[in-house]
Amino acid sequence: MRHESEGNGRPSDDVDPADVSLLLEKSLRQPGLFVWLLTFSAGISGLLFGYDTGVISATLVSINSSLGHPLTTLDKSLITSATALFALLVSPVSGILADSLGRKRVVLLADSAFILGAVLQASTSSVWGMIAGRSVVGLAVGAGSFVAPLYIAELAPAPFRGRLVTLNVLFVTLGQVIAYIVGWAFVQWGSQNTGWRWMVGLGALPAAIQVLVMLVMPESPRWLVKVGRNDEARSVLNKSLGAEIDAQPLVNAVLKSIENEVREEEEALRGRMRGQKNGGLPWVSGMKDNWNELFRVGGNRRALAIACLLQGLQQFCGFNSLMYFSATIFTLLGFSSPTLTSLSVAMTNFIMTCAALLLIDRVGRRRILLASIPIMALGLLICSIGFCYITFPADLNSENPSSTASAYDEVPLSQRTAPLLVLISIMLYVGAFALGLGNVPWMQSELFPLSVRSLGSGLSTSINWGANFVVGLTFLPMMEFLTPAWTFVIYACICAAGWLCIWFIYPETTGLSLEETGALLADGWGVKESLQRMRDRR
Repeated sequence: MRHESEGNGRPSDDVDPADVSLLLEKSLRQPGLFVWLLTFSAGISGLLFGYDTGVISATLVSINSSLGHPLTTLDKSLITSATALFALLVSPVSGILADSLGRKRVVLLADSAFILGAVLQASTSSVWGMIAGRSVVGLAVGAGSFVAPLYIAELAPAPFRGRLVTLNVLFVTLGQVIAYIVGWAFVQWGSQNTGWRWMVGLGALPAAIQVLVMLVMPESPRWLVKVGRNDEARSVLNKSLGAEIDAQPLVNAVLKSIENEVREEEEALRGRMRGQKNGGLPWVSGMKDNWNELFRVGGNRRALAIACLLQGLQQFCGFNSLMYFSATIFTLLGFSSPTLTSLSVAMTNFIMTCAALLLIDRVGRRRILLASIPIMALGLLICSIGFCYITFPADLNSENPSSTASAYDEVPLSQRTAPLLVLISIMLYVGAFALGLGNVPWMQSELFPLSVRSLGSGLSTSINWGANFVVGLTFLPMMEFLTPAWTFVIYACICAAGWLCIWFIYPETTGLSLEETGALLADGWGVKESLQRMRDRR
């Protein structure tokens, strides 16, 4: 394999794109400063996502009668699930916009929606106004949660892609920690009528900062090549891989790999177009062709199945029910400061995501999921056992009688210690979630070839938000009608079923270039082949 560039600075035809990931692994030891800057800039979307998830937990227990009447279980479910519903609706559209406008512009559009949604929530005086504000934020979260990992994955060198996408998830958990700290501070010292307005309104601040930062950030080199702006793509690769003379063969090899993939996809597209009747609007034909390619090509179908499995499992395991309603749960359990107790859960999530940041590219995506999901199921089962010893009020919007000092001495010992068991088991569950299922699904873009990467990632993200909507809408009713113990048993069973599916169909993609990962799924699930590659590399 020869990596010298030709005299005109274009990539040498002797470069074999299949060897690009190995070349990157040998040549790069750490991501460069420019790559870190890009990742942190895009990661603000994760911060906004996490802040929105965390702040609603404290908001629901702080609104009281500020919106005209005390919130009912239905009010809380609608306010919470509105965000997920509109995120679900916008996710497929985000994929189309990311292909037509570029990844960077979709990030900026999401920031505009974040700012508008925060203002609407902070100024509303009714439940339906709050739902409207949460719906606009849902548009922002749906677009941002999809495009930020995609942007990072397409800019990150293959050896560090898992670590850098996980850093975006770390921003999500940091946003949750900040939200709980802000919520606790306003609950302690803020006005009961206006404190929650400041909580939701502050979400506009990081969105405004990201707008200013992203204006000077470049586009993804893979999108630039796709739209014919190869010179700009080379400039971005020079900055992300290193601008020194020694780095030019590396830049040439990566650019050559991207150009080859784009060329092959364009040739395949022209072939399919020749086989179709002429007529119709070009953009309609292009959209139809993308959908056909995604569902008719076996490798693309398998990539979509894996991505949808991971995104759906991330939500149906029940994690975000804890993020949305943790303060409500800890109020029912009798903790004197439920928002502060929720902070301990968010801190566990943050610390274990930091651990995932260090482990994900060393241990591998598949292995870390197979190791962590059984621990999640164990935590959920222990949590359900703890709930069996706790007597809840008939109305989940009221306080647990054991939370009052006068009643505390009359509560049996088992009911006093059971809340601590629930808290510890929830922290065990959240820690295991943060190691694997909290970050691996967001690496979905590495599964798809460039031609359907935005569409496939958008559809799988919509599965995430569809499941999020279902969980947010049904969690409190399940707690009321099935009991908390059975609710968490159901989540544990879903974890077990998901583990089996991952064992059979999810290959190991650690260290592979985006182009190599697509080839891995071309003729099958590629599980055995990927594990053999992993052993060979080691």
